[in-house]
Amino acid sequence: MLKIAGAAAGAAGIGAAAVTAAVPASAAGGTFAHPGLLHTQADLDRMAAKVKAGAQPYTTGFARLTANRHAQSGWQANPQATVYRGVGSPQNYTTLYNDIHAAYQNALRWHVTGDTAYADTARDILNAWSAKLTSLEGSADRFLAAGLYGYQFANAAELVRDHDGFELARFQKMMLDVFHPLSDDFLTNHNGAVISNYWANWDLTAIACVLATGILCDDRAIVDRAVDYFKHGEGMGSILNAIPVVHDDGLAEWAEAGRDQGHALLGVGLMGTICEMAWNQGIDLYGYDDSRFLKGAQYVAKWSMGGDVPFTPFTRKKGAINGWSGTETTSGVAAADPAMVRPIWAMIANHYTKRRRLSATYLTRIAAQAAPEGGGGDYGPNSGGYDQLGFGTLAFTRAKAAAGETTASPTAGASASPSPSSSASTAVSGSGAGSATPSSGATPLGGRGDLASTGSSDLVAWTAATGVSALAGGLLLLRRRGQARRAAAPGTTGADGT
Repeated sequence: MLKIAGAAAGAAGIGAAAVTAAVPASAAGGTFAHPGLLHTQADLDRMAAKVKAGAQPYTTGFARLTANRHAQSGWQANPQATVYRGVGSPQNYTTLYNDIHAAYQNALRWHVTGDTAYADTARDILNAWSAKLTSLEGSADRFLAAGLYGYQFANAAELVRDHDGFELARFQKMMLDVFHPLSDDFLTNHNGAVISNYWANWDLTAIACVLATGILCDDRAIVDRAVDYFKHGEGMGSILNAIPVVHDDGLAEWAEAGRDQGHALLGVGLMGTICEMAWNQGIDLYGYDDSRFLKGAQYVAKWSMGGDVPFTPFTRKKGAINGWSGTETTSGVAAADPAMVRPIWAMIANHYTKRRRLSATYLTRIAAQAAPEGGGGDYGPNSGGYDQLGFGTLAFTRAKAAAGETTASPTAGASASPSPSSSASTAVSGSGAGSATPSSGATPLGGRGDLASTGSSDLVAWTAATGVSALAGGLLLLRRRGQARRAAAPGTTGADGT
């Protein structure tokens, strides 16, 4: 029997008690914790202490970082006033993502080693861009540039936000003026397309950017916008649309598994990134809707390793509002290559198996196969190899929470020293916050090109999107914001990344 993402009572009732128990303290209010995007101060202290002690797998993960050409002090930024991405524009976005990954990798290396030459390099890259960048342009792919590079930029800045000479206020202004408006507009209008036109990755990049911007800029309303869309958004990237069907074996199918493996992996990585950033501010999206993301990630992990997974055919609407339109049916799971690797698994596996003490066999296996995870520049020269910040083996490997307790997310607003520390950190433990066991049997479960390219041209005269329809298992579902949620199956256009 299949469990389709929630008809009225179902959506409200599935895992409702678990969600209540899972929400960490101060999820809705209070001040922000800094650093508090993908890495907290406790995370950074742990990395430094483990590498200093020569502990594995941290030292192997750190070796991947130090070997990357982007992680070298003295990297010279090449800022642009306007960044273009997409068909028909003088594309120069490779300059942007290479500089972002250099800033992030240098900042991470600083926190591990304490050598300020790396912090200075990261700071100088970020300052150079915030002093010059004024706009993102291009075809529909400009929304991808805003989402992907926005959340990554914010993460790099968060690591040096208190370092001497970093122009934080100017960088925050750039995020609010250049990146956030495009991502927020995409979640509202979807480039004038019908709501199911764009596959889940488009929404997920935008959610990641909005959330990261809100945290970096201490803006609660922006954070709430991202969290609300993740839970209740009408587009294909909200969690009930990206993962529309839960099976009795505890696996939940990832809609884009019917598209191709590269996009499915990108989507899992983006959703994991969103969950981790929210978790570090006391908001539990990992456990939302009875740990739905765990079930979807397990599904993609099993399939990516060559395992058989079920798939429910669905039809989605495509095209522009008041313009060209059509439908597309996805009838089965796409072929998967077990050799395809993306640095997305360590973060997700460590959350569920170490923080939550849950069994996640497929996540554990695929994380081991991907280790040690590298970062931008280690997975090919095209932008698809830069869609994740990576280095999860170093950054997210953690000890399992003690028996009888789970590790709660940090309390938002906790202050921390911005400078690297070599002292070992201790986990913040909670009284079961976020520890509810997923139902449906989830606990006992045993390099291609540019993933962020649409593969299609802009549809020019598109207007604002409204709530629309999707088909899951032959059932037409109409949804409007504010009404009871109904099951929806994802859909979109594009052939590369979102």
